[in-house]
Amino acid sequence: MIKGLKICGVSDPETLNYILNHNHKPTMIGFITNFEKSKRFVDFEKLKDLINVDKKQVNFVSVLVNPDDVILEKIKDLDFDYYQLYDVNPYRTKEIKSKFKKKIITALTVSNKDDVIKYKGYSEISDIILFDSKGYHKSESFDHSLLDDVPIELNKMIAGNIQIDDIPNLKDKNFIVDLSGALEDRNGKKDINKIDELLNLFKKYET
Repeated sequence: MIKGLKICGVSDPETLNYILNHNHKPTMIGFITNFEKSKRFVDFEKLKDLINVDKKQVNFVSVLVNPDDVILEKIKDLDFDYYQLYDVNPYRTKEIKSKFKKKIITALTVSNKDDVIKYKGYSEISDIILFDSKGYHKSESFDHSLLDDVPIELNKMIAGNIQIDDIPNLKDKNFIVDLSGALEDRNGKKDINKIDELLNLFKKYET
């Protein structure tokens, strides 16, 4: 069964409000916090207002690419449950977790087996290991069969251009599933109808 669902790249209050008031809420919602190249990036002042809501028991995730202490100090009092870290080595990950007292999702970008086994360096530090594509902010794909040897007991998440129609194929993989681009219209804005379709479908396959 699918262990959970994350909707990533939410950047406006209307979409967030819709998700939080849906009958079948996701496990997590992700917000792009410091990666300005992403069309889903939310600047700090807007982010403060955006996430100052009743979370309805949904976990909020700050998505961070190689964050320095300046941004971490800036966001430390915002109501995030997890920091999702890209391009952060194990030592720095442990340092961030200890200092800021947040649960950690370590994001590994994958194109081959060598990328996958990097999880071993984080398995004792991070709360979740996310396997994503190399072009993560562009919603690119990778070969999910590369993950076949990852231990079943590892708390893991999968991303990388996953489509709504892929959900039934992931039902036996024991992953948290992370979608973003598949939920957007041609202009890159989150599509409420697609989100509704996903949340109703997820309900059938969640643990």
